[in-house]
Amino acid sequence: MFLSVLRSETAASPDRMARALAGLRAYQGAPREKRPDRKPAIHRAGRVALRDYGGEGRPVVFVPSLINPPDILDHSPDTSLLRWIAAQGFHALLVDWGSPGPEDRDHDLATHVEQLLVPLLQALPEPPVLVGYCLGGTLALGAAAITPVAGVATIAAPWHFAGYGEGRPTLAATWAAVQPAAALLGVLPMEVLQAGFWQLDPARTIAKYEAFADLAPNSDTARAFVRLEDWANAGAPLPYAAAASLFEDCIANDLPGKGAWVIAGTPVDPRALACPTVEFVSLSDRIVPAATAIGLADRRDLGAGHVGMIVGRSARSRLWEPLANWIAALD
Repeated sequence: MFLSVLRSETAASPDRMARALAGLRAYQGAPREKRPDRKPAIHRAGRVALRDYGGEGRPVVFVPSLINPPDILDHSPDTSLLRWIAAQGFHALLVDWGSPGPEDRDHDLATHVEQLLVPLLQALPEPPVLVGYCLGGTLALGAAAITPVAGVATIAAPWHFAGYGEGRPTLAATWAAVQPAAALLGVLPMEVLQAGFWQLDPARTIAKYEAFADLAPNSDTARAFVRLEDWANAGAPLPYAAAASLFEDCIANDLPGKGAWVIAGTPVDPRALACPTVEFVSLSDRIVPAATAIGLADRRDLGAGHVGMIVGRSARSRLWEPLANWIAALD
């Protein structure tokens, strides 16, 4: 899939193709850091675990996307939003969606909320604050519609999927091509989703590998690139029904944006939730464009991109601190 994108982007420039391939080889051969052990699970709902990152005070549950691993929120010792929040006087918890198999094929997005996420929240001694990243923010809003929570903060969370605009036909074509195989497997491999996102901005996909070819292998910049790319290229598959929900109900038909996404008989309306809400929106996001934002009254615009707003150099001042201040103000 990568080679297909590479050919289309560099067909007129053999030199660029060679540089990108050199960058790809360097990435494949780069040394890997040992990842820390997973934090203990304090509650489980089926394959999903709620992992405890410590801290005291109000529980804050981070809800990551289903598409990539949750450890972007605990990316490195210097770029761990979870550990930093725990040090600010909050009890930090992380939803780990686990690895679905064919037996989970009927778990659509609403089922993930109703049967997997909400039971974990209800097992806590008090209603938590939810912090949802990417599609996890969409799911967090769904949970807040059917169970009490102290507040919801979303980070780069899509809601008005019509905001994908010209990218929607590309994503629809991706789904049409792989849907029969996904139906047979019972899951949609993460690599298919990755290829779909590559097509939203193929030039950037190739350019970053061209740039990596020039980096010193042992430099901090190279290590950061490898760590981030390993995260972006990893991830569990999506259950078939969740993939169908994402591509058909959300991207194609924009049920959330139309107010027609229903969970446990309740239409989900983020602006009608009984709890405080805030959304952090990236103005330069290619994965979740700003046009897909929810439209909450409390909206904070950031210049960093989809991942940079979480782990970038200015993430602490632009996102981490405003988020912590917002949570503290709920008291």
